[in-house]
Amino acid sequence: MGSMEQLASVRPLTYEAGQAKGLRALELVNGPMRFSLLTDKALDIADFSYKGRTFHFLAKPGLLKQEAQEGKGEEAVRSVMGGLLFTSGLTNTCPACQIDGVSYPIHGRMRNQAADHLSFASYWQDDQYILRASGEMREACLFAENLVLQRTITTTWGEKSFVLHDRIENQGFREEGLMLLYHINFGYPLLDEACEVCLPSRSVHVRDPETRFAEANWSKGEAPIPGEPEYVFLHQLAADDQGMVTCAIYNHELGLGMELSYSAANLPRFMEWKSLASGDYVLAFEPTNSGPYGRAAEVGRGSLHLLPPGQSEENTLRFTVLEGEAEFQASRSYINDCLSKHLNTP
Repeated sequence: MGSMEQLASVRPLTYEAGQAKGLRALELVNGPMRFSLLTDKALDIADFSYKGRTFHFLAKPGLLKQEAQEGKGEEAVRSVMGGLLFTSGLTNTCPACQIDGVSYPIHGRMRNQAADHLSFASYWQDDQYILRASGEMREACLFAENLVLQRTITTTWGEKSFVLHDRIENQGFREEGLMLLYHINFGYPLLDEACEVCLPSRSVHVRDPETRFAEANWSKGEAPIPGEPEYVFLHQLAADDQGMVTCAIYNHELGLGMELSYSAANLPRFMEWKSLASGDYVLAFEPTNSGPYGRAAEVGRGSLHLLPPGQSEENTLRFTVLEGEAEFQASRSYINDCLSKHLNTP
């Protein structure tokens, strides 16, 4: 070959049509694995495909450049695009609310922050060819918070995985409430009736009592149903000896799936979002440091996570494609072993 870009590359691109016009992104290609990072939106992951099969969910509005509803409470849901990953936080997750005259939009503001100090590269390191992208996003306001998210995404040629590493720093002079949720969204064709979810779940219950009937089916893919309400399952997950949590989703007919592994130190909670509604058909993994009821509920309970001035926290998430039953069974076996060890520990 004359260029490694035949096999692996990082390329900047700009969308030129419709509501996405002007939206900037980086496209990473690693052999059969392809995904895009939205540089105008926190380096969140828009599309993801492996051997031409898409894994991600894209909401009905599609890709959007402008965010007219970004700060307008519940109306901000109109700017939720989905993608494989969007960042919920850093001052609110889940429902919108107002506290002391301050508005906190649904899922926060970070997902609409453009990356500063953007860099990307592809290079040899010893015998490995590495693709890397990084940037810095700031959520700040006069007389209020000054929170900075430094994000780096790396993948190595020949591997079926990529790693997302975040460092969140409070660059202000007062402690700040830090709410963070990684909204990881899977859609059709990965999601259908042949899909199975595997979690090291110590316990599970529904967020909404009226959906308790769905609790027994949290691990099953089901067919879409017009007008079906969403389900949110609240799990307590077991970690391994290194404090890592591993989850998996797999489609037995496609022979494809994805494993998520992440450090639970700063993400002690986990939600599973399952929407069977036709047109809004999605299942999401949601590692988080907060509950499902938003900032107002955390403040009211006195459970809002606080980050002191000058302090930082770090999170690492690894996404790995599962290809074939053997890889899924190995992942499921590891997940079940983690759960068994926890249940058998006095």
